[in-house]
Amino acid sequence: MDFMTGLKRTHYCGDLRLSDAGKTVTVAGWVQRQRDLGALIFIDLRDREGIVQLAFDESTAKEIFEKAASARSEYVLMAQGVVRERSAKNTEIPTGEIEIEVTDLRILAKSETPPFEIIEDCQTAELTRLKYRYLDLRRPDLQKNILLRHKITKITRDYFDENGFIEIETPILIKSTPEGARDYLVPSRIHKGKFYALPQSPQLYKQLSMVAGFDRYMQIARCFRDEDLRADRQPEFTQIDLEMSFVDMEDVLAIGEGYMARVFKEALGVDIQLPLPRLTYKEAMERYGSDKPDTRYGMEICDLSETVKGCGFGVFTGALEVGGSVRCITAKNAFNILTRKEVDKLTEMVRGIGAKGLAWARLAEDGTIASSFAKFLTEDEMNALLEKADAKPGDVVLIIGDGKNSTVLSVLGALRQAVAKKLDIIPENQYNLLWITEFPFFDWDEDSQQYVAMHHPFTSPMDECLDYLETDKGSVRAKAYDLVLNGVELCSGSIRITNPDLQARIFSLLGLSDEEAHNKFGYLLDAFKYGAPPHGGMGIGLDRLVMQMLGSESLRDVIAYPKVQNASEPMTECPATVDGIQLDDLGIAISATEE
Repeated sequence: MDFMTGLKRTHYCGDLRLSDAGKTVTVAGWVQRQRDLGALIFIDLRDREGIVQLAFDESTAKEIFEKAASARSEYVLMAQGVVRERSAKNTEIPTGEIEIEVTDLRILAKSETPPFEIIEDCQTAELTRLKYRYLDLRRPDLQKNILLRHKITKITRDYFDENGFIEIETPILIKSTPEGARDYLVPSRIHKGKFYALPQSPQLYKQLSMVAGFDRYMQIARCFRDEDLRADRQPEFTQIDLEMSFVDMEDVLAIGEGYMARVFKEALGVDIQLPLPRLTYKEAMERYGSDKPDTRYGMEICDLSETVKGCGFGVFTGALEVGGSVRCITAKNAFNILTRKEVDKLTEMVRGIGAKGLAWARLAEDGTIASSFAKFLTEDEMNALLEKADAKPGDVVLIIGDGKNSTVLSVLGALRQAVAKKLDIIPENQYNLLWITEFPFFDWDEDSQQYVAMHHPFTSPMDECLDYLETDKGSVRAKAYDLVLNGVELCSGSIRITNPDLQARIFSLLGLSDEEAHNKFGYLLDAFKYGAPPHGGMGIGLDRLVMQMLGSESLRDVIAYPKVQNASEPMTECPATVDGIQLDDLGIAISATEE
């Protein structure tokens, strides 16, 4: 190997341009490829900023020429030379107008043949790439993702600093508190039999920071949840966490909107129109069947209940008789795509998520109608239904009727997404942000047949709902809000309860005794006795934000060292067993293990 003595890097490979012609530069990186043409050798050298061509010919010193001839894929090189204009330009890369005529070349490290090619859009199985994640991260597309994430993080800190926020680090080893998911637990060696938890969020500490008088807190916080994974979920994730004192909901939303406008403009050059649209939870569910709707396309839910009341189709009338509803979506110009076979697939899909079936009507371009329920309706009833659904020739109407409105809406919400993908009507490079407000305070739990908290217990109910907290739980709304981007929840937040009497009422309604509340949240409740300012905040998912800005399908594309679906990491093979000495120190015995 050659040492770096006498050479210092002056430029990144991808930064050189024709304006640098004539300069003596030094670059360093990995060999993307080497082309040996006998009298000419070209090496594409790659670093995090891009690729530049190194050129060697018969005028090159023999020793340097031989080194170039020996270079192979992923060798680490440092090269010094003069930038010159290329005779055969490459319009595919930013440095394609120039090359470096090399005068000094160092081989700093050799490489074995990698298990996959270091290129964009690598087709090697993801599990293999994750096993060699340090190689996967050399690929230009992943490096661009991580670099954008870095840029977004810097913009975040700058924005909140300019708006008076103080970055405060909160503990990673904390007391276990219920937040909706399982905690990761850490045993204590000193306090045997007792455990720390890894934070699901810094919720209680950031509220304590308001009591402490810091007024505006922010943190780019690591959070942990022991839950089943999916494409937009990881066991450890990063949250842009903030809290503000002496504010109402409008103040918090204004800060969140300003941040989104700033980060999209500076990171992507995209202008976000403010103020952002808002929908109440009720409006979102009734129009889109989701509390995180994708509003980039239409196909909104239409309520057919009044239109089909008294018709001859028992599925519809039966749903209405027990207090349910009949609703639909209309897929425009879908007749040739949503064939009978495709509709049958959609029927199986909705049955798998709670519906009893799917009623449909397909309108051919010539006006003829094929329907699963036409024989039960008169011609006038069918025409009224299609008119209400705004169905025209070439459209397909998909209908769900059920005795539970929640089932009708949630199924149609999922159906709407599935149909939009089949029709390929979801626009790319479009960012639809909106707030969802006025969430229910309580959620009905079918298993226990009682109302449970939809949010953490310090979320404040809306003022107008205080009079019927105990008597009409289903109508109570919360001072809670979510920020949604293209059908993905980016952020959740709320105005907090700081009134001790109201907090006691909420704990009682949630079935927490004074003793239980003190055991779980005593330190925060004690703090509130010493003058707690009104406050509220939110947590913005940094990983999800970057994923959506990039249009990626998985969080693993924007996290440097992610876990896979079973919460393991193929590269380091964690989690792993530990030796008996470590367990003995902790006073822990393993009763059984799974292979």
